[in-house]
Amino acid sequence: MNIETSEKPSLKQKAIHETVQLIAITLYLAFFFCALATYTMLVANESGSSTLTYGFALINALVVAKVILIGEYAHLGKRHESRPLFFSALYKAFLFTLFVLAFHFVEEIVKQLLHGGNVVTAFRETRTSELLARTIIIFSIFIPLFAFRELGRVMGEDKFRDLFFRMRATARTDAPVVT
Repeated sequence: MNIETSEKPSLKQKAIHETVQLIAITLYLAFFFCALATYTMLVANESGSSTLTYGFALINALVVAKVILIGEYAHLGKRHESRPLFFSALYKAFLFTLFVLAFHFVEEIVKQLLHGGNVVTAFRETRTSELLARTIIIFSIFIPLFAFRELGRVMGEDKFRDLFFRMRATARTDAPVVT
């Protein structure tokens, strides 16, 4: 059970918490985005542009992590948090995938407008097959991410963090065996 205190966190505590969340999500996404970049380079037999490709993968991870935090700040998927964790995590993975997709469209429109194009050109130049593949990959990456985030929400962040990152006492050898 998560016990809430009556004290509100300070602005500094909120900023630290948000920064830690941003770093954690970015690292998670960077692992997958860099793995996908490596796979793409190997399939295309491109080795010369690896630094640039990995740089874009890291920037993309940071941007998508920030989009996730914006979605959480906007309380996306909150109304399904009372459902079983599996459904809540799956729903949030789907919802946030659509949210990231929407940001992708906005990004493409802004790029077109900055280069003298228009909104219609941005939609016309978007490759549907590439966008669909990217969306499926993002959804697949989001399922375990939101499963862990939902588990942390239910358990409480401190307890969840302790479970994963603190050493636990090993089982005593003299403890009775229950069968």
